[in-house]
Amino acid sequence: MKIKSIKAFALPAAHASPYAQSQANRESWVAHTEVANPMSRYPRFKAHRDSWRSDWAGVGCIVTADDDSQGYGSTIFAGPVLPIINDHLAPLLIGEDAGDISGLWEMMMRIISPYGGAGLSCYAVSAVDLALWDLKARRENVPVYQLAGSMQRDAITCYATGNDTDWHRELGFTATKLACPHGPADGEVGLQANVDLVARTRDLIGPGIKLMLDCWMAFDVDYAVELSKRLEPYNVGWIEDCLIPEDIEAHHELRRRLPDRVLASGEHWYGTHMFEHAAKHRLVDYFQPDICWVGGLTPTLRIAEIAEHAGIQIIPHAGMNSAYGQHFNLIAGNAPMGEMFVGSPPGVPLEQAITDKPVPQNGVLVPSDAPGFGPWPDVVLNQ
Repeated sequence: MKIKSIKAFALPAAHASPYAQSQANRESWVAHTEVANPMSRYPRFKAHRDSWRSDWAGVGCIVTADDDSQGYGSTIFAGPVLPIINDHLAPLLIGEDAGDISGLWEMMMRIISPYGGAGLSCYAVSAVDLALWDLKARRENVPVYQLAGSMQRDAITCYATGNDTDWHRELGFTATKLACPHGPADGEVGLQANVDLVARTRDLIGPGIKLMLDCWMAFDVDYAVELSKRLEPYNVGWIEDCLIPEDIEAHHELRRRLPDRVLASGEHWYGTHMFEHAAKHRLVDYFQPDICWVGGLTPTLRIAEIAEHAGIQIIPHAGMNSAYGQHFNLIAGNAPMGEMFVGSPPGVPLEQAITDKPVPQNGVLVPSDAPGFGPWPDVVLNQ
């Protein structure tokens, strides 16, 4: 089975169902909540992350084999990612063995090496890798999880990410993660406001619900240490993505100063090298690669093995929001939960807000057992 063609294309923006929106009790937290981020130090970009993030479309990618069987993968950042796939990767992969997914991943990582095997280039590799897994599983008429490993569980316990915590409770989640609103630029007032938010949330959910905090690359080491100390009374499960991801020395220093704090990171690490380093030095307790960004399912499976050998757990970033993460979590023995980013308005059932894949019911998700990663989105079928 040889690769006949690879085609990447921009995905149109998703639009929520008017019917579903009419059920909303209020706006979603994503519409108005300030979230600490790397640009929070700049006043004109501080109020909302969308004020500075790109508006590039999502990316779809179809790999076609010489027998005309096809597979589909996706990622984000169409503006720069499409030419990497269509103009560089695709021409070099035509004629290669489509079934040699691991070998093709190695080949792609070498192809992109002149401009860096991280960041945008890894997004491009991700889309092709996922399409290759989908293609192979569809040809064998099995779900990807059956092709990629052995099932470790029948269903996935999920936690909800977002600041509509009351809605998460109503949906039946038994664990929730807050987006931290303030960082170093907000001084002592902002630091205390973070503590107050966590305290209010703990009061709301009680002692039996797991509570975590996402800090989205917004802190320096001193700030992360001070906030961690102030949060001790509230039983915060982990503090996530405190630091700029490339600052390796800062990660070492944070672990040195917080040896007993549970730390999570990896959403913005690419390929396997940083995970290997972090495992060797036990820099974090949870790895959180994004399967659509890190290079696809192939490196995520390798990262799971790296984590397993180091006694580290793995919970892919927003894994329950994609079929890719859902399939991975079924077969990873060291994946104790799945993350569900909840950005739809309170009052709108998840199955009405997300209609193209399974969603959690009472905090538990059962992935599709359809071939490949499951049904393709309608927009892809029209390509």
